[in-house]
Amino acid sequence: MLKDTELRQYVPRTVSFSRSNLQMMTDAYSSIYVKPDIGSLGIGVCKVKRKRKGYELKAVEGKRQWKAYYDSFSGLFGKLSGMKQGKLIIQQGIKLDRVNGRPYDIRAMVQRRPKGQWICTGFMVKVGAAKKIVTNYYQGGTVYTLGKLHRKLGLSTDDSGRRERALTIASLRIARLLSGRQSGMNEIGVDFARDSAGSLWVLEVNSNHPQFHPLKQMDPEAYQKMKRYASYYGRRTAK
Repeated sequence: MLKDTELRQYVPRTVSFSRSNLQMMTDAYSSIYVKPDIGSLGIGVCKVKRKRKGYELKAVEGKRQWKAYYDSFSGLFGKLSGMKQGKLIIQQGIKLDRVNGRPYDIRAMVQRRPKGQWICTGFMVKVGAAKKIVTNYYQGGTVYTLGKLHRKLGLSTDDSGRRERALTIASLRIARLLSGRQSGMNEIGVDFARDSAGSLWVLEVNSNHPQFHPLKQMDPEAYQKMKRYASYYGRRTAK
């Protein structure tokens, strides 16, 4: 995505996990995320916040979130290294926009039509639980429709439409780009975020059965559409 002139603006600074990269990122940003390169449900995600003296670390293990403080960089690196299971990445922390005082991100579901064209089949907003560093439903988050989010933010019909179009255009461009690099891709869930200034970011792209089952009750039309498209390429579940 960084090589695409249109999409690179949405990508937070992201590097592989190493001692030198962790030092560079903690020096450059007041907060960073360390997370599995391949993960789900928010498990294994860590947030590091630079303090006047040392570092604050918050981490998600299973459904539990814990917090610790480290006086030295070596102590922080040693802890993160000991937790490492598989490849990790380090990502610039984004100060997320909030709704009802809580951070949120937006999952755009993009799926292939039977003849191969990509279509954005809908959106799911994930609002984080109180004091959690992730927004996932599995971690106690709340799910909104995009329309509900925009109403709670007090957006006009025009502003709401502009935001939805921007999400659709970006998600389709991402799907076309990535499917051109990796064969056999039929669906992706793009997790977008807006920062406190309103700028759009891509937090991650999920290509391994992105979830949409929480929409079954709150937006059955979108849920059925996503499920119907999933059946075209052989996926039978919404999880």
